[in-house]
Amino acid sequence: MSWSKFNEYYLPIDELDFALDISRIDFSDGYLAEMEPRMQSAFSAMDALEAGSIANPDEGRMVGHYWLRNPQLAPNSELTRAIEDCLRQIKQITADVHAGIIAGGNGPFKNCLIIGIGGSALGPQFVADALGCPKHDKMRLFFFDNTDPDGMDRTLATLDGQLGQTLAIVISKSGGTPETRNGMLEAQAAYQAAGLEFPKHAIAITGEGSKLDKVAVSENWITRLPMWDWVGGRTSELAAVGLLPAALQGLDIDRILGGAAAMDTATRVHETAKNPAALLALMWYFATDGKGSKDMVVLPYKDRLMLFSKYLQQLVMESLGKETDLDGNCVYQGIAVYGNKGSTDQHAYVQQLREGVHNFFVTFIEVLKDRSGDSIEVEPGATSGDFLQGFYLGTRDALHENGRQSITITIRDVTPEAIGQLIALFERAVGLYASLINVNAYHQPGVEAGKKAATKVLDLERKIITFLRTKPKNPMTVSDIAQDLNLESYEELIFKLLNRLTVNNRGVNITQRSPITQSLFHSD
Repeated sequence: MSWSKFNEYYLPIDELDFALDISRIDFSDGYLAEMEPRMQSAFSAMDALEAGSIANPDEGRMVGHYWLRNPQLAPNSELTRAIEDCLRQIKQITADVHAGIIAGGNGPFKNCLIIGIGGSALGPQFVADALGCPKHDKMRLFFFDNTDPDGMDRTLATLDGQLGQTLAIVISKSGGTPETRNGMLEAQAAYQAAGLEFPKHAIAITGEGSKLDKVAVSENWITRLPMWDWVGGRTSELAAVGLLPAALQGLDIDRILGGAAAMDTATRVHETAKNPAALLALMWYFATDGKGSKDMVVLPYKDRLMLFSKYLQQLVMESLGKETDLDGNCVYQGIAVYGNKGSTDQHAYVQQLREGVHNFFVTFIEVLKDRSGDSIEVEPGATSGDFLQGFYLGTRDALHENGRQSITITIRDVTPEAIGQLIALFERAVGLYASLINVNAYHQPGVEAGKKAATKVLDLERKIITFLRTKPKNPMTVSDIAQDLNLESYEELIFKLLNRLTVNNRGVNITQRSPITQSLFHSD
């Protein structure tokens, strides 16, 4: 590692209080020039995307999350007006909630229950944790982000006695996402059990005319906000999905949007050496051989950014993890993402990173500001923040000494602007990288395949329960059940379903457990 290489490849953007260092990726001197033609093609594809071209041929739709922080970029005045109207509506709802004009059955809202999955939860969770302060937040945020009954019970237990002052926001573009629908039904049941009318406590964020939209209209919910088909879930944090929860929490959403817009401007330039998103995409390409051969470990040295790796997991992996490219070739692309925070991870998996299997590169995130006030010295001449930076710099050096490569992003402080910048930076880096590897970053056929497979499993479960009820108290083995249902190739799946049903009082009992081939199941 040399000072001259650092000087050459350290990109500060002073007006953003942001810097990117790619000097610890071991690319050759000619690499950027070699990749320049492909990078310029990626820029052109991104320009077309922002201009409103059909970027998702599978669904025949545009991809316009960049317009959310600069509505004037939208390809027509109707879309510009829709974005601006939605933002005004978010601000009016927030003002009315904070003023008590919109209130719950037991008084002004002080809590917000977000019911969503994937991008409808990961983004709001990340931003809430990064920018929130319990002492100053105007509302507390809680989440149903899975269809785990115990997880929902734990959240409801925290809200025990407070549902009458808890605003529920149900987020689903189609209204048919099972996890979100289940969370909504569980919440409805909880509000009803507490003697409260759920519709008077509920807001829907959904597509116009969706199943959820129709429910919200028919039940007269408080209001509805749009989810447009040109904004994907994983890029929806700066739409109503993320902005309404953030605004209700008391965060300055204009500053978040401003930070994203400023980063968009910085990453829109076609001069690769001055474009941080382009440099990120090129470093990913080099570090992974353009084939996902290495994982990305995200290590922010700040507690407030702990959830950033989870947010990036969906953004990067759902966007880039594709079986085929745009030409129909089988390519099995993607970059696996994991991480937590520094220096916690130095006591978890840095040992393997330095000396174990070399299947990764690191993205460090350095935050210069330690805290809002002054720090005590924990040792003569050293503060806790000094130690944190020492651990980051030491870890980076220890990894590089052993041939492990890394990128460093530096921000001055975790501010609303900085969070907007990080979101925008990685959104564009993902889009540019997708162009480099020739995949569609804006569809997710694997997710849809998983949903269809889950539906088949649930159908099979219903068929098993119905079958056993026709033979009450008649113990049968898994093989007997499979044979009678003409499902001999599904024996393992049948066993898994039955095994859980017996534990949850679902009308199925087991009279013999071992060996499993002789396990006997019967209905009540």
